[in-house]
Amino acid sequence: MTATPPSRTSRAPRRALTAALLVGPLGATLVLVAAGQVWSETTTSFAQGTVPVSATGGDVSGLPSAFALAGLAALVAVFAVRRAVRVAVAGLLALSGAGTVVTAATGAGDHDALVEQAARTSGLTQGAIDAVHVTAWPWISTVGGAMLLLAGLLAVIHGRRWPSMAGTGRYERGTRPARRDSAPPPVEPDRPEDLWKALDRGEDPTRGTS
Repeated sequence: MTATPPSRTSRAPRRALTAALLVGPLGATLVLVAAGQVWSETTTSFAQGTVPVSATGGDVSGLPSAFALAGLAALVAVFAVRRAVRVAVAGLLALSGAGTVVTAATGAGDHDALVEQAARTSGLTQGAIDAVHVTAWPWISTVGGAMLLLAGLLAVIHGRRWPSMAGTGRYERGTRPARRDSAPPPVEPDRPEDLWKALDRGEDPTRGTS
């Protein structure tokens, strides 16, 4: 069995960090943008005619956006905590991505918002709608949720070896501020080696000898 080279192992957390920082925010952005776009559209009969009716992602469900915002907050929080807490926050990020995927995919087949829009347009208690056309936006939101899920899984697997904002202070744990150099030993004029050492330190060996 061939062991994995140490250099390749050490690069894996860095690559995972780069990927998570790319796909996480991008996925959340896709979900939030998709929430304001038309997810489904149809027509409803009204006054011996037909009227177009449409529903945005926000009309269908506010859950994908809520999960995306929670995932984005968790992605930032991953770098503010350490050890077991970081794993827990990374798990929350993954769950937020999974929740976004489920709610966005479910919203693609949810026509309740269209029925409400049709009823509001016709003034009836319940509007009748025709064939529904689903746009690409709910699936784009689903892809964004999958990207958040991927960022969460990368954080769960490699997050323990990622840098932390908690360790960016002046002094790290286990380190101490450098001690000032002690005073140089006195120079003995009768010892040439002391004179040369003083010159190497940039001192005047004749100072204080007069």
